[in-house]
Amino acid sequence: YAVVGAGCVLYPNAVIYDRWVLGDRVTVHANATIGNDGFGYATHGGAHHKIPQAGIVVLEDDVEVGANCAIERAAMGETRIGRGSKLADLISIGHGTRLGSHCLLVSLVGISGSVEVGDWVAFGGQSGVTGHLRIGSRVQIAGKAAVVSDIPDGMKVGGVPAIDLEQAKRNALAGAGLYDLSRKVRELER
Repeated sequence: YAVVGAGCVLYPNAVIYDRWVLGDRVTVHANATIGNDGFGYATHGGAHHKIPQAGIVVLEDDVEVGANCAIERAAMGETRIGRGSKLADLISIGHGTRLGSHCLLVSLVGISGSVEVGDWVAFGGQSGVTGHLRIGSRVQIAGKAAVVSDIPDGMKVGGVPAIDLEQAKRNALAGAGLYDLSRKVRELER
C-alpha cells in the first residue's frame, strides 16, 4: 500500500518502492530511494541467503530527505523517520531503524539496521552507527564519530569509537603530536 499526505514534494528521479507512508509536507529530493530492501542475509553453507524484507517505511510530517539518500524498508515492522527530521544528501538509514522527531543528519551519515534514535538528535557529517543500538534524545554526535554502543540522553560524543566529546577532543590533540613524542622517546632510549 502507499499513502501520500498533503503538500508532499517528490523531485525528479526520487524512487519510492511499495509499502510506504508519507505524512504531510514531506520532501524527497532527487535520486533518493525510499523503501528499498534492507541489507538482510543469513549465511548458511557458505552462501548468503536473502531474508525477505516485508516491512514498511514511514516518513512522518515535515520530514525532508536530501538527494541520493537511501532509507531501507524493515524486514518486519517499520523503518520510521520522525516528524520534522531533516536528512542532508548521501545518507543511508538501515532497515528497521526508528529515528525520533526533529533529528538533523548532516551528509554521509550511515545508520545500520534496528537502531532506536530519540528526539532532537544531531549527527555530524560522516558519522556512523552500528546496528541494534539505542541513542537517547538530545544527543550530539560529532563528525566522523563511530558509535558502537548505546548513548544516554543529552550526551555529546566524538571519536572512533565514540566517547565523551571532551575526552575525544583531548585524545585527538594528544594524537596530533604522537609522532614527535615517539621520536623523543627513541632519542631518550638511545
